[in-house]
Amino acid sequence: MNETLMLAYKVSLVIFMAGSLLDMGLRLNVRDALKGLRDGVFVAHTLFWCFVFCPALAWGLTRIMPIDGPYATGLLLLGMAPCAPFAPIFVSKAKGDLGYTAAFMVLAAVGTVIFMPLALPLMVKGLTTTAWAIAKPLLVVVILPMAAGVLVQGKSAPLAARLQPFVKKITGMFALLWCVLALVIYGKSLLGVAGTFAVATQLLFFSGIFLATTLLSFGLSPERKVALGVGTTTRNLGACLAPLLAVPDMDPRASLMILLGLPVMVLVIRLGTKLLAGRSLPATSV
Repeated sequence: MNETLMLAYKVSLVIFMAGSLLDMGLRLNVRDALKGLRDGVFVAHTLFWCFVFCPALAWGLTRIMPIDGPYATGLLLLGMAPCAPFAPIFVSKAKGDLGYTAAFMVLAAVGTVIFMPLALPLMVKGLTTTAWAIAKPLLVVVILPMAAGVLVQGKSAPLAARLQPFVKKITGMFALLWCVLALVIYGKSLLGVAGTFAVATQLLFFSGIFLATTLLSFGLSPERKVALGVGTTTRNLGACLAPLLAVPDMDPRASLMILLGLPVMVLVIRLGTKLLAGRSLPATSV
């Protein structure tokens, strides 16, 4: 029974993740993305905050906060996979630049597939897997679906517009199934989080990212700061969980730490974007 539930959990996760990235690709405006990708300051900020600051912050917190090894592994994975598929919703609410959000999504997806397989074996002690074993599921459920969506969008925007609601609906169904299965499988383990510093560590992690990226991204307009801050603070939970599928006998607390990231991330983003929508960030010159 447990094996059947775990298989269903993994299948629903893969379909949910691939569907989310396909949906993202179908909605991604290539021209807007190219505009942002030509902005050297924005690209430099994106790469620094996503693949230097966030992993370093996660690593530092695992050394400072008294959390068990599996929770630390989950946090390190969260530190390596920026940009949730729903990031544009919060960018829009905070009056950010959606065109630059498209560019951010491209950089985040490609960067994750390159960075995570190389960094994860170095940062997680005792991880018995190869970079290629980590990269394979990321290529299948991140790059290929997103590239397929972008290709359809580029060839026929009307076709992409017709497909997108269907893909979104199917993805939502499997997302709900994944959440239910996660509660069934890890529900009892949630009780074990009480009394640990796992949630407190995540609050520090997500709050630190949001504050640093929105206040210290010098050289960007307020709207682009919002796109960068929201995109970096949100995490692609599917990409975080995908490498665990390639690791046999991984402690379930690593997956639990990633799953716990969803409510904490949403809480920080909702509070942060509410503040940003109510006042303008200070503009800085390029």
